[in-house]
Amino acid sequence: MDWDIVWSILKWVLLVFLAGFIGYFGRYLSQALIARRRRESSPSANGGSDIQDDSRDKIRAKIDKKRAKARLKQIKKGRR
Repeated sequence: MDWDIVWSILKWVLLVFLAGFIGYFGRYLSQALIARRRRESSPSANGGSDIQDDSRDKIRAKIDKKRAKARLKQIKKGRR
């Protein structure tokens, strides 16, 4: 058996193993960094009560609009 061929094969095996190792942990690290950034920039981390209040106001406005539309529909049905 020629040692040059064995060494060449081992180099490629080690290179593929190293690339997989770097790829796996690189992906894990990037996902951890993204999750950390999202937690830091979330509204609850910044106090975010203004954003939450705005969202609640929008939802309440939509609900009120739907209720008014339903009342108008009932009134029109009652007249016919």
